[in-house]
Amino acid sequence: MLHAIGHAGGRPVTPLNLVADYGGGAMMLIAGVLAALFQRSRTGKGEVIDAAMVDGASMLAVPLHALMAAGLWSDKRGANLLDSGAPFYDTYETSDGRHIAIGCLEPQFFAEFARLLPLDECFASGQYDKALWPPMRAAIADRIRQKPRDDWDRLFAQTDACVAPVLSLQEAKHHPHNRARNASVTAGAFERPAPAPRFSSSQPTLATMPGDEDLLPSTTLASFGFAKAEIDDLVKSGLLTDN
Repeated sequence: MLHAIGHAGGRPVTPLNLVADYGGGAMMLIAGVLAALFQRSRTGKGEVIDAAMVDGASMLAVPLHALMAAGLWSDKRGANLLDSGAPFYDTYETSDGRHIAIGCLEPQFFAEFARLLPLDECFASGQYDKALWPPMRAAIADRIRQKPRDDWDRLFAQTDACVAPVLSLQEAKHHPHNRARNASVTAGAFERPAPAPRFSSSQPTLATMPGDEDLLPSTTLASFGFAKAEIDDLVKSGLLTDN
């Protein structure tokens, strides 16, 4: 059900399960729950939420469908501005077999990228001339292959050229930007992404591994607001057991 993107002529790459399961499923369901809670606060009536992953994943692609309807997007993979069709919005291999990502769509950012790379003036002044894209891509790829990833990172890090290293999950935890944001937190022996989004006056509770007490049905019911007397009645009736 997923239309994976990638270079033209290459094998489609699965985008993990981030698009359907998380983006189209969980996040859309959360949005539906929040909308229903808001509706209840205004009208006193609840909602039944129908959240399908295929619907949500399709919704994430609304801008692309709009571009296609306007004649600005081709249904051919790897031939468009944002799916690796443009040489200035793609990834390139470095001399050490790693990669950097380039995303300088705006002319001022592309000009900074072209100056620092450096890129020949004929390409620097013709960013959106599609006839130049094949030789521009070759020129960028040839230049990027001359240095290791981290050298390029140091060159572009403090600029507006929109260039960043492609990091592994482990590397990303230790990137200075993520460290500055405290983007990873430790719970027990497990290092995981910090809760998001963040709030000005409320602190989210960090989920931890449950203990034996946490796994008891009575503990679960209490966390949902059931009174002890209600839980005791359920135990007495035989509908609930903590054994």
